[in-house]
Amino acid sequence: MSNNQDEGEQGPKSSFITYVAEGDQLFIKGEFAKAIESYTTALILQPTEKNCLVARSKCYLKLGDPENALKDAETSLKNEKEFFKGLYQKAEALYAMGDFEFALVFYHRGHRLRPELQEFRLGIQKSQEAIDNSVGSPASVKLENKGDLSFFHKKEEGKKGKANAPIRPLKKEQKQQSKSPRSEKTVRQLLGELYSDKEYLEKLLKDQDLVKGNTRSGIKVHDLILSAITYLDTRTEFWRQQKPIYARERDRKLMQQQWNKTKQSKPSSDPTKYILNSLEEIDLALAAGDPELSCRKARQVLKTVQGWSDEDVPNKKEVIGNLHSCLGNAKIEIGDMDGALECHNKDLEIARQNNLPESKSRALDNVGRVYARIGKFPQAIEAWEEKIPLARSSLEKTWLFHEIGRCYLELDHHTEALDYGEKSLASATEAEDDEWQLNASVLVAQSEVKLGHYQAAVTYFEKALEKAKLINDEAAKEAIRNALEDANKRIVEQLETEKLGDGAEKKSGRREW
Repeated sequence: MSNNQDEGEQGPKSSFITYVAEGDQLFIKGEFAKAIESYTTALILQPTEKNCLVARSKCYLKLGDPENALKDAETSLKNEKEFFKGLYQKAEALYAMGDFEFALVFYHRGHRLRPELQEFRLGIQKSQEAIDNSVGSPASVKLENKGDLSFFHKKEEGKKGKANAPIRPLKKEQKQQSKSPRSEKTVRQLLGELYSDKEYLEKLLKDQDLVKGNTRSGIKVHDLILSAITYLDTRTEFWRQQKPIYARERDRKLMQQQWNKTKQSKPSSDPTKYILNSLEEIDLALAAGDPELSCRKARQVLKTVQGWSDEDVPNKKEVIGNLHSCLGNAKIEIGDMDGALECHNKDLEIARQNNLPESKSRALDNVGRVYARIGKFPQAIEAWEEKIPLARSSLEKTWLFHEIGRCYLELDHHTEALDYGEKSLASATEAEDDEWQLNASVLVAQSEVKLGHYQAAVTYFEKALEKAKLINDEAAKEAIRNALEDANKRIVEQLETEKLGDGAEKKSGRREW
């Protein structure tokens, strides 16, 4: 600890990368408080470095401090609103604070930017479930207004103020409220094994001699115990919102009431809600590694939607295209590439016929993916190059240019591969995404090697190595070092060949003279 204090007074003694690497190692070991110290020292050197801010935000979340986690996440987004790691971390912090609606907004925002990342899909799912569990679905809440007496009830409630509102003990001075046996039973269920710890802490709080003392670090024992109890109380309320007991009981009763409904009835009286929920279930099944279930569910929903009228589903064509896309993605994971291509082409056809640019972009992306997977690189390039004008963000352009460049590299069209690699790197730099800067730099370097430009290749491999160190990717570091060694050998061989050539020319010149 004294070393950190010295650094605070004299300034950091090591480099930014060293402190970040130290923080990463401590995070892996689970020493989150020490990791925060390392990241904080690194941020003294580079206060706005967004990846470091996200890393420290993760540590704060692990220590149960979502407020500071949120501050770091928001700071990481100041200069780039579309930084997907910052968006995800902000959503996670908001979720941990119990602000499920706001968390949902940022999970959706991130999902639009990086639809291929399952973290955002899972975040959307858990936020939606938490919201539904907290407030219930509209169908499960019946509001009755008999006469005009509700006006007087509101006045009565106004006089009572917040007396009947549930209160969370957020301040140390607040006394714990007496709980009914039923609410205490609920707390026991929510806390699980931690409930015995809560009981033990409450007993300690009654020991007057103990609570008057201080710890070795000078903290009052009374404050320490009370803060621990407060933390458990806030966690209880958080878990209550995530999956409250009353919600389970309510949902169970609703299921029993609907048990006798016939199978021929519609899956939902609200088609929009049914479709959205189904799409999330299809995505979750695929993300969980069960493509067969995802495929079955998508077929079932597709059949249902096709049976509905345009009045029931105003954007019916768009929904059908989306479901074909889901089927195609599931079939890719199953290994049915012909079936996947057929589904994605149907999605593309619907998008073109109905002038749906976002759907067209998605379909072209997926068609290109299938072609690339089966080694038909010219067809993949054709699909992806058609998608270029539809790409909206720098990040989307980055991976699109990168994938096209990889295809050209596979076809030994090295000049085109280099061109797209440079475009990918420019977009990744604009997006300030270190991981994609690494990937793009490697692509450029590999293209330069194929073109015989070994010195240029070394320059880009070195740039890629810097990024690999920054994001702590050990596998990438090893691969790039091997490539660098090979490129340097080729430079030496090239120089030796040139020397031999020069020597031969001089000898032949002498003979002629």
